[in-house]
Amino acid sequence: MDNDTRRQKQQALITDLLERKIRLHAQHLYDQRGQAEGLALQDWVEAENRVLENSILAPLYRKSREDTSSSEMNDSGS
Repeated sequence: MDNDTRRQKQQALITDLLERKIRLHAQHLYDQRGQAEGLALQDWVEAENRVLENSILAPLYRKSREDTSSSEMNDSGS
């Protein structure tokens, strides 16, 4: 396995782990509010901010999310 492939796999793993941590925190916020519906995006954004605020991995996560969004937009425009 070459270095670029290894780095891409490591970045994907880190991104997946951060996303899992954000998802768990968003679920915690939802549970704290008594599982009131309609605030999923707000919970996600707040959880994302809290998880990433002191993380040195935040730039990697944000870049991977931008790359994912860009590729999804290109795929839907085809």
